Amino acid sequence: MGLDFSVVPQFYDVILMGVVWTIAITVCAALLSFFGGIFFGVIALYAPAVIRWPMRLFEWLFMGTPLLLQLFLIYFGLIQVGIDLPAFVAGVLGLGLHFAVYNSELIQTAILAVDKGQAEAARTLGLSRMQSLRYVVIPQAVRDVIPPIGNNMIALLKDSALVSVIGVTELTLSAQLAIGRTYRPFEFYVVAAVCYYIINLGMEAVLRRLERRVRAAR
Repeated sequence: MGLDFSVVPQFYDVILMGVVWTIAITVCAALLSFFGGIFFGVIALYAPAVIRWPMRLFEWLFMGTPLLLQLFLIYFGLIQVGIDLPAFVAGVLGLGLHFAVYNSELIQTAILAVDKGQAEAARTLGLSRMQSLRYVVIPQAVRDVIPPIGNNMIALLKDSALVSVIGVTELTLSAQLAIGRTYRPFEFYVVAAVCYYIINLGMEAVLRRLERRVRAAR
């Protein structure tokens, strides 16, 4: 009985592989959630009703159901209709779409906050509506929502642990595998917590640097 961290070095390769997969799934899902949020936001504001309302329903479903259930539906449910996704792809898709919906709400608010005169000036210069959105409105909106979207990215990192339930050997599942061989849950969960914290610090540093660059560019 008692704590024994001397068993941890024997499983450095397992933990390191879990860290790598955690970073990979977080980065891929974060990119999907960012660009997906912009895409959903533009559709929600400017698409015809026949496209806009189904998208609203899609967003409502993702905001009103647990992420864990969404992962189960994507990984175990889609296979029943002939769509067999690898666990990693299903995890990225579930996490990315879940947070894209929340990013979409932020993007919509930021787009509506951009001075309408900016878009009108772009139209007078010969830009089409989509070009004015792409080159004038959306870049300004994105700059304004970097801090709250950054918070969503941090939450995404923490929620990435849920993909362990569909078999992705990320950090949490790697710790569980080591625990299953050593029966030392406290030691390996502490190591996993430290690894998550270090990754979190790295993400926060990147986000702070990005925010400073955005402020300097204004």
